[in-house]
Formats: sequence, C-alpha cells, structure tokens
Amino acid sequence: MDEQRVKGWWFIRLALTIAGKKGIWELTRASKHALKAQEATLRSVLTAAQDTVYGKEHHFKEILAARGAEALFAQYRKWVPLNDYEDLRPYIERHKQGEPDVLFPGKPKMYATTSGTTKEPKWIPVTERYYQEVYKVMNQLWFYGLIMNKPKVFYGKTLSIVGKAIEGAAPDGTLYGSISGISQRDIPKFMEVLHPSPAEVFHIADYKARYYAIMRMAIEQDITLIITANPSTLIEMQNNANAYYDAYVQDIEKGTLSRRFTIREDIRAALEARIKPNPERAAELRDLKARYGQVLPKHYWPHMQVVNVWFCGNTKIFFEKIKDSFPETCVFHEMGYFATECRPGIVLKSNTPDTVIFGHKVFFEFIHETELESENPRIYRMDEVKPGERYCMIVTTSAGLYRYNMNDLVEITGFLHEFPTLKLIQKVNGTVNITGEKLHERQFVEAVHAAEQETGNRVAFFIGFADTSKVRYRFYYEFVNADITQEKAENFTRVLEGYLKQYNIEYEAKRSTNRLHAPETAVLVRGSFEKFKSTCIDLGYRDGQFKVNLLMQDEKRHAMFKELVK
Repeated sequence: MDEQRVKGWWFIRLALTIAGKKGIWELTRASKHALKAQEATLRSVLTAAQDTVYGKEHHFKEILAARGAEALFAQYRKWVPLNDYEDLRPYIERHKQGEPDVLFPGKPKMYATTSGTTKEPKWIPVTERYYQEVYKVMNQLWFYGLIMNKPKVFYGKTLSIVGKAIEGAAPDGTLYGSISGISQRDIPKFMEVLHPSPAEVFHIADYKARYYAIMRMAIEQDITLIITANPSTLIEMQNNANAYYDAYVQDIEKGTLSRRFTIREDIRAALEARIKPNPERAAELRDLKARYGQVLPKHYWPHMQVVNVWFCGNTKIFFEKIKDSFPETCVFHEMGYFATECRPGIVLKSNTPDTVIFGHKVFFEFIHETELESENPRIYRMDEVKPGERYCMIVTTSAGLYRYNMNDLVEITGFLHEFPTLKLIQKVNGTVNITGEKLHERQFVEAVHAAEQETGNRVAFFIGFADTSKVRYRFYYEFVNADITQEKAENFTRVLEGYLKQYNIEYEAKRSTNRLHAPETAVLVRGSFEKFKSTCIDLGYRDGQFKVNLLMQDEKRHAMFKELVK
C-alpha cells in the first residue's frame, strides 16, 4: 500500500475527528437543556434581525424584552404569524433586487432554488451565518459519524452526486444554485483529493452524458463512500454502467473520455486533466465482466464502506431495488430529513432513519397531525412532542425564515437527551413526492386548465395519482366530449406535462434525467366522480364532509378510479 496515500487517509481522519468531536460535545451539552437551547437560539436570531424590515414590522425588540423562555415564546407567537413561502416571497423579492436588511442583516450569500406550490419557484436565501453555523458544522458531524460507524470510510475515493453549485444569478447579481453543490465546492482543501471528478462534471447538460462522465471517472477508482440523496440516482448510475461498461473500459485503458456524448469543451478539458492511461484497471474490469456477466457495484467497488442515501418514505422503493448490488460489508447510512428551506439536523448512526434535530442551531415548533386543519392549532415546543406521534414542523432560521411551515409530516422516533429524533413520513397539504419533485395539487390543476385552453378539449372531471411502484404519475380524465380517443387523451397529457415542467423546476429536472418516468393516461367513464363518491359513502364516508384532493398518493382511492376507466 502506498505510504503517501496512507498518510493522507490518516490526516483526513484525524482532522475530521477533531472537528467532529467538538461538534458532538456542543450538541450533547445543548441537548441536555432543550428549553435553554431553544431560548438562546431564538434570541440570537431575533437580536440579529431586530433592525431589519421584517424585524421592525413584527416587533422583534418587544419580543426580546420578554424575560424567560416561556414569555419569549409567547410573545414570538403573538407578533409573528405562521408563514409559508408565499407570505415571505415579497421580502425575498426585495432582497433579490439588491435591498439589504429586509429579512436578515445585509444580503444573502446565495439562493437555493426549489419548486413551490405555484408556478413560480422558491428562492430560499442562504446567509453566511446560516451556512457557517448549520451546514458547515453539521457536515463536520456528519463526516465524523461516518468515521465512527466505518473507520475506513475515507480510505478510498468518495463518489458524491450533487447539483450545480452555480446555476445563475438574481437581478442584483447574487448567485443561486444547489446548496449540496456549494457544500461540495467548499470542502476543505485536504478533502479534495477524495473526489474522482472535478465539480465541472455536474454542469454537463445531458443527463446520459453526465452519468457517463461520472461513472467513467468513478469506476476506475476504489470507491469507499457514495453520497447521494435519492437512491433512484444509484439505479441510473447502474443503468449507465450496464449500457456503457465496455466503453468505460476502453476509455480507462487509453486515458480518454468518449466522444460519443456531447460535453462542453471546457468541462471536457477539466475532466481530461484528471485522467491518464490505466491498462491495469481496464484489465481488471474486463475480467470482472468475463466472470460475472452483469457487473455490479459490489464487483467493481468491493471495498465500499458506506452508501449515504435516503431509504425511508417513497425512496424505499428505489432503495430495495439497488441495495443488494453493493457489498454485504458496506453499511447504508440514511441521508436524514432535510429540505432546501432548512437542514434541521443529521443522522448520527447508520441503518436508522433517525435525524437528531439541532435545537441549538434552529428554533422549532410543532403542530400535531390531528390539528393540521385547525384555524388555531395548538403549538408544541420541542420538549413537548411525544415519541410515536406525528407533527408538522415549523422552523425559524438565521436565514430569514420565521415560523416557516415546512409542510412535512414527521414522526418523533425518540430523544437524544431532550432533543427529539425524527423521520419524514410524507408531504402534507396537497404536495405529492415520488423522486423529489414535490408536485403540488395547485400546479397540477393549473396545468390541466392550461392544456384545456391549448387543446380545446374540456374536462368535466380529472384526478392524478402518484404510482410509486412505476415511478410515474397516472392522470385520469372525464372529458366533456365523450368521443375523445385514447390518442387524443395522451396528447392532452403531453401538453399538460409541458406546463408541469414550466411550473415546477424539480419535476422538469427529474423527468429530464428519467428518474421520474412519463405519466400514464386513462379516460374515465361518464359520471365518474359521482360513482366514486357513491362508493365512498357506501364505505362510510360522511356525505356532508366528503371532499377529494385532485392529486394524491393513495392506493385505496387509486384502485377505485382504476375501476372507472373506459
């Protein structure tokens, strides 16, 4: 074993351990006194923002005058309403135009974009403070946790699949992009050696070309850690390997990057600077194919230590399809619950979905699932939630999100001292999510109406269902014109989907990479809604309280509509 490489591994492990132990000590100390930690966190956020536009409008100084945690929380609830993104959009728009001190002091470090509930995407501000206090610190603990679970996790290369660090700029020039891409770009210099590809690889436009380049670079290396949020990405990687394995081998042998794919020349140059002929590895890969036929990750990456990926909720379907392709000795580390708007905590232990929330970095409130439709729900503190119960999480961050409804249903799984651990159950309030697209009912309804205008075909009733087993949506229509053919109905779906791609940037991204398959179309019989409602009432639903969402993930109701297809 190369002595220089061993020294490098030990230095990385030592540096991450030192930083990680410091973070664990801070987390453990804070978790023993949840109320104290939450009071300090909220006071710190409000103090920094008290002279901002939002802080003045919502009486931050008066709130801060409260003595004690209970009084502080009560005043905060009195003056600051529960918010969703649309409530904060006007303030964020002012920041985007270059105005400082609107939601937080100064201007943001960057924006992270994601799909919203309307046609317009969300622009989530990321402040320098939030980036340093939350992302940087949590990354240190995350890496330390991997080392504690698998000490040799950084002995080989790390394959990390992230978004583009920079995608564009706001009107005032502030950049926007992927927070995961920014995090990888800003890793410590001593960790750059771990990555087989430069960050430029994630800027390859065509997804097949992008996966080819990623896998061509990675399959040459001894990968011991994979980091990617969605296991559907692992499936796409393996599909690419199945299709182009021989091309990889040829490229590795000659030290080239195939010209069969269109890759921008500056990106190609950055990749080619990393490669040279490697006939020895090429021979190993040819031998693997001769021995196994279909070559899997457990064959070409036999020393894999950790696969860090989501495997709860809807992602479990993809995880089950790919998990046996990896070595038995590697562990699967849950990526944990986080979203573009907030990273509430991290998973510290492998083979568990439990995210430990950081009450010393983010201020948390909760609404019990039984009160989600209430106009005046009871608000629970972090120390009041109960294991096994489900809640909607409300967060306040140092990045300008105040009492922000995450629109996620989470289940409390336990506690680290007084800090809860939790796992994501599903989106709530009309949002459906198969591969990360977070498609909202409102977007679907508006797309249907836009398709009606464009095609001239009117619908008397329509509904959509997420089919997680097929990784696609299935759209059902009862057209006003009973003579609409299946062919015309499928064209209606194609037009509708064009609008969905316009309205939802995550949907477009997942479709463009084939992680989300094309939707299916079904034509309903006449009076379909009435027949459906009648069946539901026969099953015990109350007539006066009967309502139906137009976009759902509900297998029982989906089965009813399958019976109503022409």
